[in-house]
Amino acid sequence: MGGLSATQLGALTTTQLGGLDTTTEIGALTTTQLGGLTATEIGALTTTQLSGLNATQLGALTTTQIGGFTTTELATLTTTQIGGLTATELRGLSTTQVGGLTTTELSALTTTQIGGLSGTSLGALSTTQLGGLTTTQIAGLTTTQIGGFTTTEIGALTTTQIGGLTTTGISSMSVAEVQALSTTEIGAMTSTQGLAFTSTQIHGMSDPQISELFVITG
Repeated sequence: MGGLSATQLGALTTTQLGGLDTTTEIGALTTTQLGGLTATEIGALTTTQLSGLNATQLGALTTTQIGGFTTTELATLTTTQIGGLTATELRGLSTTQVGGLTTTELSALTTTQIGGLSGTSLGALSTTQLGGLTTTQIAGLTTTQIGGFTTTEIGALTTTQIGGLTTTGISSMSVAEVQALSTTEIGAMTSTQGLAFTSTQIHGMSDPQISELFVITG
């Protein structure tokens, strides 16, 4: 395969592509050659063939090519392969594709990679997937990303994850998001976090939430 150009590879049918060997052919493709594959061809790779791509190869794919991945393909990527995806590539994933990522894959993403996910993408995570996010990842979320969380997701955060919310992140939450916090979640916050709530947010809290807020802020 070493002599084929990107254009020639792009001309292969999905059937022809399916006959390529995982190690000696798929795994040996240069990033330039990979650039010739269409999104349809990428989506036609078997999970076995996909396992032959290394992190560097995956990191060289365009957002259009990334869009060709099926949820099945994405779910089979190893943490090493996931580590090769850039923030730009992750930003190119559809909400359906993001929904196909496993908790193991999500927890393996760096804060830079997580930064590539849109608020809409984060809002599409299931509560099970959300459980894979670490406190470090949550601490690195932008206010726009936090605003993308659904009230269900907010209410599903563990007390450990709550500890990752920054004061900026807390003060940026919508009233509906704040109202979705359980008293247990509020009780897990530090006094510094508790003092980050704005007057507008506090005005929308329930009596039990207010009581818990008084406890943590002293």
